[in-house]
Amino acid sequence: MPAFHLVTRRGLLAAAASCAVLAPGPSRAGAAPTRVVSLDYGLAETLLALGVPPIAIAEADQWATWVVEPAMPPGVINLGAAQEANLELLHALKPELILTTPYLAPLGPVLARIARTESFAIYTPEPGTPYPRSVDATRRLGDMIGRESQAQELINASAARMAATRAALAPHAGTPVFLVSFMDTRHVRVYGAKSLFDDVMTLCGLANAWQGGVNYWGFDTVGIEQLARTPEARLIYVEPIAADVLAALGRSPLWNSLGFVRAGRVHAMPPALMFGMLPSAMRFAGLLGQTLAGAPAHG
Repeated sequence: MPAFHLVTRRGLLAAAASCAVLAPGPSRAGAAPTRVVSLDYGLAETLLALGVPPIAIAEADQWATWVVEPAMPPGVINLGAAQEANLELLHALKPELILTTPYLAPLGPVLARIARTESFAIYTPEPGTPYPRSVDATRRLGDMIGRESQAQELINASAARMAATRAALAPHAGTPVFLVSFMDTRHVRVYGAKSLFDDVMTLCGLANAWQGGVNYWGFDTVGIEQLARTPEARLIYVEPIAADVLAALGRSPLWNSLGFVRAGRVHAMPPALMFGMLPSAMRFAGLLGQTLAGAPAHG
């Protein structure tokens, strides 16, 4: 699911109703599926990492903004917004496997009429967090598409990236860090428990400065004044951020009064998918290491 969309149940049900007569495409008995469609960015990036590029994804046009890497190969079909996917086009593509999530559960019945549909729960209200769920989902997906060894290689590579980043950031061990995305000049989306970012920070030896409540996606939207509770923290904001927001922050008395701003402990980070799986976790860990590499360990 892209970072900037919310479920529109009416849109989901309308899309399902519009394609209620579609029948499943052909499948090859006993063969691992190669014509795979993903309606979720995290599952799409995992497919790429396993060497099976999807034939179509939701919101392909936004991939380079929110995911960045791995790069999406040219020719992958854009199905539009996940909750309002072009189901006629999807049917015409004759997929053998459609990957989805509980976020899109209302579409499940109509998707199943087009092709075999499998749902993966990474971000849910149930107990658990995204990183270990992503490990399990990677194994399951690898089994599903005949890429078991590649799945284990990805899991191993991700664990190695976490260990290497933890070692590189040893001088910062226990450092409280706010991870945020700016919504406007006065509000941020702050990532806490149950977020992929929180899992990665923990694995890399950092402390999440946000101890407040979050939704099951692992974030809350708060006024920037709420970040004043931990003045000794560092703040990392994840791009993209509008240029006018940065300019306005520079003139904001509230922003400039915050402890981490006064102390110069504010860092920009290139985009990393906050609702991704292991490839996003690896990218985020690498960017985390680069972002803090030149920062003093204390102060």
